[in-house]
Amino acid sequence: MKIINYTANHAHNIAELFYQSVHAIDSSVYSEQQKQAWAPLPIDYHYWAQRLARTKPYIAQIKDQIAGFIELEYDGHINCAYVAPEFQRQGIATALLNHTIMCAQKANITELYVEASTIAKPFFALNGFTTEQENTIIKHNTVLINYTMRLKINHLETNHDR
Repeated sequence: MKIINYTANHAHNIAELFYQSVHAIDSSVYSEQQKQAWAPLPIDYHYWAQRLARTKPYIAQIKDQIAGFIELEYDGHINCAYVAPEFQRQGIATALLNHTIMCAQKANITELYVEASTIAKPFFALNGFTTEQENTIIKHNTVLINYTMRLKINHLETNHDR
């Protein structure tokens, strides 16, 4: 696995990965209605191309296939972090998060925050994020719950810091 920077030719595959990831979640966690509200079909590829041109996510790639992606905004906000269903539970999300933390440190970002889904909350908690609050989101007349979580990080020591 390698982590690469986003280019426009990745947009279509990232959009598909997002929808596949959401719709693969067990219906005991999110109902079909909730998954459709979160990731409506058909996929809006134009929206995703515009979004990704702005957010420029980090991409986990395995043998030229996109296995996952994560978006880091300038203020430390992780907007999206998704792994393709066939690559879950293989350390992809951890590798992406570790890469994101390293990039945040280099940019002197002192904390990361995320609105984690119910399914992602344990992953972020395991990686040191603390839950600040539960949020109720209404999308397409459907209630979704997520959790604001935060992680304080230290900046990397550089040669001139010593």
